[in-house]
Amino acid sequence: MRDYHDFLQKKLVDESTLQARIESLGEELSRDYKDKSLHLICILRGGVMFLTDLMRNINIPHSIDFMAISSYGVGARQSTGQVRLTMDLRDDIQARDVVLVEDIVDSGHTLASVLELLSLRKPASLKVCALLDKAERREVDVPIDYCGFTIPNEFVFGYGLDIDEYYRGLPFIGVVNPELYQPED
Repeated sequence: MRDYHDFLQKKLVDESTLQARIESLGEELSRDYKDKSLHLICILRGGVMFLTDLMRNINIPHSIDFMAISSYGVGARQSTGQVRLTMDLRDDIQARDVVLVEDIVDSGHTLASVLELLSLRKPASLKVCALLDKAERREVDVPIDYCGFTIPNEFVFGYGLDIDEYYRGLPFIGVVNPELYQPED
């Protein structure tokens, strides 16, 4: 796999800006859920880094769980529109105050499906905390209660977001130069 510097067009959100915003989101959640039992649900795999840093900035007791959803074909970079649950929650969320932690909201199809599934389980409340919102790509209206950054319609990677399963560990959000990045076979 090539070095990301070969196709990094620009850093869209640098590490310090990213961490400062996540700190603010943690403070907001701590304030809003001060007298509640906050339960965070992370959508795997892209949301893991965001969840980890967000948890470090929430100063009230909270619990976590994970779900895995697939809406992309193998090696695909665009959603197929078919949402498939590949790993379900371990915990019951009935009567709990749930915040769904998501790395990026694009068309809204995946998030709408997950919210529908979770709402059937009757949580006391259900909110969304998304690190990135590609609002101009939205096809389905979905609520984003806590948003890190609204970004343009560009192919982004880093900080949990992958390119063909690589580069998730970068501490910033970068934009791919599509003329310079070609997937390896």
